[in-house]
Amino acid sequence: MDGIIIVKKEKGCTSHDVVAKVKRITKTKVGHTGTLDPMATGVLPLLLGEGTKLSKYLIEHDKIYEAVVRLGQKTDTADGEGKIVEEKEIDEGIFATEKIQTVLKQLEGKQKQRPPIYSAIKIKGRKLYEYARKNEEIEIPEREIEIYSLQLINYNEVEKTISFRAHCSKGTYIRSLCETIAEKLETVGYMKELNRIKVGKFNIEQAITLTQIEENQDKNFWQENVITIEQFFKDKSSIILNERQLTLFLNGVKQTRKEIDEIYKIYNEKNEFIGTGIIEKKLLKRDIVIAKIL
Repeated sequence: MDGIIIVKKEKGCTSHDVVAKVKRITKTKVGHTGTLDPMATGVLPLLLGEGTKLSKYLIEHDKIYEAVVRLGQKTDTADGEGKIVEEKEIDEGIFATEKIQTVLKQLEGKQKQRPPIYSAIKIKGRKLYEYARKNEEIEIPEREIEIYSLQLINYNEVEKTISFRAHCSKGTYIRSLCETIAEKLETVGYMKELNRIKVGKFNIEQAITLTQIEENQDKNFWQENVITIEQFFKDKSSIILNERQLTLFLNGVKQTRKEIDEIYKIYNEKNEFIGTGIIEKKLLKRDIVIAKIL
């Protein structure tokens, strides 16, 4: 079982919990390309078997989130699971469509963002949340991110919340973004809810739950829901190698080709998918190879 399966993570479990459960069910190696906070829900791509070799093609993917920011309160974790550390009055004119849309528009584009202290980013060999739990101060460097678009979904004056959709680059922390939105609205706030609806080309409509995985383990289920390595590269061109060329390819020997520099799907003369190769400066070299072919 090699490829990618898109899991719809539920609230309350960690990404590690999901990986461990799928690994136990499938009895194969399982990896992921980015975690979701326990309180967050949504798209969590998991790499199965030889599909773990696809990680390098997934880590730079942009993402789309739907989030809810709660205004008037700030927490130490920047989400609803932390302790309230500050409260601030909300101007009665804050809940105006035009005002909110103006703030969201201002936050689009390339920018620097400081990750929240309660995060798994490592500094000096330790994760940030380890410093936070021990009340140790640490300088958190800003990181370059890009917000491609921010769209207002709705707002609720009674609950003091604003719902929005964010299309952003890898490395963007929505918790930090929620705090920034609140600051721009001249108050404080924290992330109340978060749902990731897209990672690269994988969207929530493709996702299946852990319950579905547990209850449907027949061959047809996996064929319908696992994106194979071959399918992942469906838009790439193909190269067919004869027996001698294939032997050289599998042994890591570079071969001169006339095709343009690009990633290619590699097949043998029986039209069996072998894996992928990369042509650089007219030389073909092996990239991902399906172990069972070897």
